[in-house]
Amino acid sequence: MAKEKLSNNVLIKNKRASFDYEFIETFTAGIVLTGTEIKSIRLGKASLVDTYCVVEHSEVWVKNMYVAEYFYGTYNNHPARRDRKLLLCRKEIRSMASAAKNSGFTIVPTKLFINEKGLAKVVVAIAKGKKEYDKRQSLRERDDAREINRAFRK
Repeated sequence: MAKEKLSNNVLIKNKRASFDYEFIETFTAGIVLTGTEIKSIRLGKASLVDTYCVVEHSEVWVKNMYVAEYFYGTYNNHPARRDRKLLLCRKEIRSMASAAKNSGFTIVPTKLFINEKGLAKVVVAIAKGKKEYDKRQSLRERDDAREINRAFRK
């Protein structure tokens, strides 16, 4: 009996993070979820708006990540905004912890997706906050790219 390939095209992005921060280094981490949480994520009912990560006791935690309650869940349903543990190796955790201690750096989740095995993964970035003029520059670049695409289509 051949194993069917899962067709998961769930990709939840934190667009605001790329506007507010410059990404220095990215890591892909697993995430500890309950049964109803993974079902909601597979339906695309999650958001990374206003999320951030902290390193506590050699563990990385995602704070304020929204995963909607599963519609068919019963009393076992999960709270929508709870702290969720990320699964990373020690070397990655150490580099995140040392970067987070530096002033101006933070750890932000940028993407949430389901991999080919059906597991939920989070792309986490060590980021440095952009200044106001950097944000204006990124807006200008985005508008220029949009104009080039419009001209190219015609």
